[in-house]
Amino acid sequence: MTQVPASSINVDALREDVREPIQFFAQRLIETVGDNLESFSIVGSALTQDFDQNRSDINSVLVLQRRSHKLLKALAEMGRSMGRKRLQAPILVTQEYIQRSLDVFGVEFLDFQLNHKTLIGPDPFTDLVFHKENLRLQCERELKSALIQLRQGYIRAMGKHTYIEPMLVECVKKIVVLMRTMLWLTDVERPKEFKPTLDKASEQFQIPVEGRNAIWVLREKAGLPAVEMMDPVFELVYQVIDQLSRIVDQMKV
Repeated sequence: MTQVPASSINVDALREDVREPIQFFAQRLIETVGDNLESFSIVGSALTQDFDQNRSDINSVLVLQRRSHKLLKALAEMGRSMGRKRLQAPILVTQEYIQRSLDVFGVEFLDFQLNHKTLIGPDPFTDLVFHKENLRLQCERELKSALIQLRQGYIRAMGKHTYIEPMLVECVKKIVVLMRTMLWLTDVERPKEFKPTLDKASEQFQIPVEGRNAIWVLREKAGLPAVEMMDPVFELVYQVIDQLSRIVDQMKV
């Protein structure tokens, strides 16, 4: 790819609170990666109203022409300045890697396709084609894995609230992405943001309101359940994931 001048990168369409760090990162990428950079895209919550500048990270995908350990070292050296600007370590891929991985990482690439903004180079996601059975299988595997991880995590936490709460918070972030994929599998329009996705999936898959509310409280981290309520919340989240795993297990796609 011909090197792009930093001045030509337009971040005006992005949220105001992410423009400066993304402009900074794009400029550093041009200086560091050079002709090896095929495209640079922002993905995830930084493009939506879900983004919270006090706790959300800015996620990105770099498509490279070739893998480079030298580039890894250069990005590692940028780690401190990236962290201060809430820039998560970018996902590094090649076009060939993307094509070879659609069957195993389809959930992730489908979500990138829905919600991304390419700032440098050609758009790597819009033209991707997915096979429903591959994504159905990935959803089933990840939901059932989540159940195992919750059981093991609870035992490791020895029932302590301080360990169970962050485990559940991380779990629900992943589960809503799987909900979005399940909506796609059933040909239902997918929202980009957390709450609309949770609401639509709750309606589509008949998730009990108590389970839906437990997931939302964990996502917001506001009014988190008291210590004595953590076990019931754990059970509600577990039941939702179990219900989703049974639904996707029986899906005909």
